[in-house]
Amino acid sequence: MNHEAATTDIPPDDFDFIVGDWRVRHRRLRTRLAGCSEWIEFEGTSSTRRILGGFGNLEDNVLALPDGAYRAVALRSFDPATATWSIWWLDGRHPDRLDTPVVGRFADGTGVFLADDMLDDAPIRIRFTWSSAAGTPRWEQAFSADGGDTWETNWTMDFFRVEP
Repeated sequence: MNHEAATTDIPPDDFDFIVGDWRVRHRRLRTRLAGCSEWIEFEGTSSTRRILGGFGNLEDNVLALPDGAYRAVALRSFDPATATWSIWWLDGRHPDRLDTPVVGRFADGTGVFLADDMLDDAPIRIRFTWSSAAGTPRWEQAFSADGGDTWETNWTMDFFRVEP
């Protein structure tokens, strides 16, 4: 991260690795927090652009699930006062609601973002993890039903750059 971003007008560079156009390989558990071990794999695309003068970005996604494709958007914004990012998800199948934002930061090239939310009327903790080893970005989502003592990774996305 550009550490000066927290005290200057210089935008952070944390998410620079994901700016551009991507082919995405998704892997998602069929059922979450239910002891399920059956994964669904599918393809998608993603395109990320900087917004807010570099203090945010917008990711436009197409998710090609076996039972039908849909679009979704990730909106990320950086708060220089706290040096944290907030990430919202807008699912095109439910265009009237934003998911609860996850909030966090990058350390040593890995970003961890957390939120408290609900799943089937039960409280859960959500964790997004972003990394970019060897230029191949990866996103993981995990849920915890016990306040973060144990985690179930239920979705991964591996990104492969699409050359212009």
